[in-house]
Amino acid sequence: MTRQLLIGTYTEILPHVSGSARGILQADFDGTTVRDARLVGECTNPSWVTASTDGTRVYAVRETEPDGAVEAFARGADGALTLLSSASSGGATPAHLALHPSGRYLVAGTYGGGSVSVFALAADGSLGARTAFVQHEGNGPNASRQEGPHVHQLSFDPVTGDLVVVDLGLGDVRWYAFGDDGTLTLRADATIVLGSSGPRHLAFAPDARHAFVVNELDSTVAVLRRAGDRFEVASSASTRADGASGANSPAAVRVAEDGRTVFVSNRGDDTIAVLAFDEQTATLALVDVVSTAGRAPRDLVVAPGGSRILVANQDSSDVSVFAYDPDSRALTHLATTPVPTPVSLYVLPA
Repeated sequence: MTRQLLIGTYTEILPHVSGSARGILQADFDGTTVRDARLVGECTNPSWVTASTDGTRVYAVRETEPDGAVEAFARGADGALTLLSSASSGGATPAHLALHPSGRYLVAGTYGGGSVSVFALAADGSLGARTAFVQHEGNGPNASRQEGPHVHQLSFDPVTGDLVVVDLGLGDVRWYAFGDDGTLTLRADATIVLGSSGPRHLAFAPDARHAFVVNELDSTVAVLRRAGDRFEVASSASTRADGASGANSPAAVRVAEDGRTVFVSNRGDDTIAVLAFDEQTATLALVDVVSTAGRAPRDLVVAPGGSRILVANQDSSDVSVFAYDPDSRALTHLATTPVPTPVSLYVLPA
């Protein structure tokens, strides 16, 4: 069955990337190959995209300075996007978006601004009033990369409903109680401090008792285990093969549908790290590193059904598809397709 794939991209030449796309792309994914990547919505640097559960509304960041934006689109039957509304992201270079499980709120985090904004969503999916704004303050121990707050990712705790904010600049993962009215209250006692490791993205395990935080600055993944109403750091593991050298910056972390395997994209090594998860001991073991068949892999996703992994190779401008065997944990490269500066991937509902 062919699925539709939304692809966030860079459209401008920036210090860290030579953007060559024109906006949000949609492609066909037939289970083996990504085909016919085409422009469906013009937007400047839509480096992160997400969608409503029915796929009729699409949301994107506009990663720009000195202020970024969040944009809401209606998605037609042919995939074409029509702009519904746009709003300031509340800071420079927004990096991530998260839809509240109720579908009533959208949360945006800014990397350059170090802030979090919550927007109410109207019945048609357009952006309404900002219901909360939080400005992070301070810095982390790495003077060159953690000189100030850098919010990198947002997600919702599947048990408590709290908003989880990963701040690479502070080296923290913070839990905020999310009010029914879209307000945020910091749960200071729940903060996880990872410091100079540089936390970037978090993924919950299917059991909701564990979570995995990929650390950009030291190429590790931290395992978090739920303890009452908060999490504790249980262990960590490297994302790099023994003997790997040179600069490396992990980007995305994802979990297999059965919870037994964790995947991480490594920029620099240009690999997917495959790690086995032991639920009893809350530990990870690196079992393989596989070339992404491209350069600077950013997002990776586990396609519905669990047997395919897709990777966005930003600097080589392509998307690679791998077959995944959950029994052996083997990844087998199937195809690589040209796509201009892909950054984020979202598989739309069938």
